[in-house]
Amino acid sequence: MKVAQIIGKLGIWWQQKLRLGIKPTLLCLFVITVCLTFVSSGCSLGQNQSLKPLRVGITSWAGFDIVRYAQPSGIFKQRGLEVELVRFDNQQDSSRAVLRGGLDAAFVSFWDVMQVDPGNDKPMVLMTTNISAGADGIVALPEIKSVEDLRGKKVGAKLGTVNHLILLEALKAHKIKPSEVQIRDFSNDVAAEKIRTSEIDAAVLWEPMLGETAKSIKGNVIHTTKQVDSLVIDILMSSESTVKMKKAELKQFILAWFDVMHAVETQPTKVFNTVGEKLGQSGKSFASDYAGLKKGDITLNRRMFAADGRLNSAKEEIVQLLQADPRHGRVIRQDVDINTGLVNEAMTGWKL
Repeated sequence: MKVAQIIGKLGIWWQQKLRLGIKPTLLCLFVITVCLTFVSSGCSLGQNQSLKPLRVGITSWAGFDIVRYAQPSGIFKQRGLEVELVRFDNQQDSSRAVLRGGLDAAFVSFWDVMQVDPGNDKPMVLMTTNISAGADGIVALPEIKSVEDLRGKKVGAKLGTVNHLILLEALKAHKIKPSEVQIRDFSNDVAAEKIRTSEIDAAVLWEPMLGETAKSIKGNVIHTTKQVDSLVIDILMSSESTVKMKKAELKQFILAWFDVMHAVETQPTKVFNTVGEKLGQSGKSFASDYAGLKKGDITLNRRMFAADGRLNSAKEEIVQLLQADPRHGRVIRQDVDINTGLVNEAMTGWKL
């Protein structure tokens, strides 16, 4: 029975008693108050239970995997959520799945969203999960000492991926044209192997492979994302239609994310150990992987989603970099929507 119906019936009962000259006792008033309290609580519980399940795509990356703490810690449950994290090997695939209705949201890079295949829906950026600040970089053979030394050299980087972006922003920072560098279209693992055999002069990698490769070849890490205000920005994305249908669920998910970020701030060892165990690695190892990132807490998201925030300028810069080096062969999307409303609601309403 709805709250309005119950209140109506209580009102009729009250009027009947008054007409008969019977004044409700304090005990009756107390019982009515308690009943209404339970009805109201039941209504709130029902609203939480009515939240639809969420299917969220995720690739292997410390900045995304940190969300795995929300399940064993009970954070998702406390926020009334049922979340299925769906593993993908490729962020382009998870982005496509969102736009085709197979997923409600996905953890991806801003760079990938700007290139996702055109479809019947519009991609929406809902939240920033992290920004690379040293977790990605360029390793080079011992004789190569700086980014300037890359002119005319062979560099391993998968075209159109975040590794391509890292190379392009490093070249831009050192005033080198993309055409001055020979890009070899290699994945992370292949590029690491090729530089070990000196088939290429440098490779764009992420940690821990970046540091491990530099050590194994006695080479140099000539650039990391810590040296720039990096465009390696990772986000939670959804589609316009899903945001309309599941606004309440997505808002609760963002709130749960901020709960996780608070836990990282207040009890990092517990968080890293929990996530590390789920990934089959030590907490110390996962903490090391996460250390090269700016975490996507409320402070960072305020900066990113402000009216003149970093996401708007990053979007323009990404378009410029993609246009400057068309070897990626991708179509640049111009309709990516930076949705400020949902994350701002969550940031305003967040509390433990």
